[in-house]
Amino acid sequence: MKRFIVIAALTVSSQIAIAQTAAEKAEEYYRKGLAAEKAGDPTTASAAYRAAIQLQPSHVNARYRSGQVKIEAGAIRASAVETKIGSVKIPVYRIEEASVNEAIAALGIAIEKASNEEVTPNFVIQDPKGKLADKRITMQLKNVPAKAILEYIHSQANTQARFDEHAVVIIAR
Repeated sequence: MKRFIVIAALTVSSQIAIAQTAAEKAEEYYRKGLAAEKAGDPTTASAAYRAAIQLQPSHVNARYRSGQVKIEAGAIRASAVETKIGSVKIPVYRIEEASVNEAIAALGIAIEKASNEEVTPNFVIQDPKGKLADKRITMQLKNVPAKAILEYIHSQANTQARFDEHAVVIIAR
């Protein structure tokens, strides 16, 4: 009888250990999903959340984030574009009396060069009323993140940016 109780106890404890391992693995997948979201990869994030849910169907956070990723996939990718551009430090950026188009084009080239062509931004300028035609931009900067340069352009030209999945849209105010 003692032998039966010991075997039963070992069986129950091994099942608990397996359950804890499944919960730990589910949490690991959940964290991978969060990291993928932060990196701007909704496809990988969604797959990680699904894996977490398969391992632990009661994982509420994974269920919630899985739904949010479906809703916010474009915004997650757009955030990645903004992060990539913001991470590039431009060693030297000099322009004098440049139009907005020229300033943005120069910034795009500087980003490509500084990132060894790993970041190749697409810029679209929306100015249906021609407000930017007469705007001139002058600046001399060294060792500044590209996103900061873009903000300086915005302040001089009275524009704003919208980061989309495939492009940065510059909008006249």
